[in-house]
Amino acid sequence: MSIRKTPDDSRCVMSEVVLPNDTNSHGTIFGGRLMSLMDKCAAISATRHSEILCVTVAVDSVEFTSPVYLGEVVMLESWVNRVFNTSLEVEISVEAENILKKKRRQCNRAFFTFVAVNARGKPVPVPPLHPETDLEKERYEKAALRREMRLYMKGRLPLENTTHLKDDLIAEISRKDLR
Repeated sequence: MSIRKTPDDSRCVMSEVVLPNDTNSHGTIFGGRLMSLMDKCAAISATRHSEILCVTVAVDSVEFTSPVYLGEVVMLESWVNRVFNTSLEVEISVEAENILKKKRRQCNRAFFTFVAVNARGKPVPVPPLHPETDLEKERYEKAALRREMRLYMKGRLPLENTTHLKDDLIAEISRKDLR
């Protein structure tokens, strides 16, 4: 009997203090340093779910909404939103905490796509994801739309072969007065 895997089973939480080596001349964390931490956290989620090595193949919808300052604690949390066949979408949320002021704020969010690979580096199937809560189900559905958008934008999926994207575009165009 296989174990039903939920998004919560893949959850990863990491924290790290931002030190001088991590910062630019503005006293904020380097974007590349933050992206490295995000990739690490998201990779843990992907690997927890798949139980096999996963590699990053895409990062999209990265939003830097607030800087993380020297001396603050950067807190990262990731989870799997959806599994396709050999790929997984992992969402990551980043907060900054000023420990002395006891204040937290959201500062970043992104979606990473990973592919599970065997020892030869070839893609392998990933166990299905079973969302349970309403929020997990919503994230699951939105992940399908984002995947279609990624594939369409790369020219790997014609619009007529999409399921979610085509319907959303037609509905949006129908609401607009294009005259």
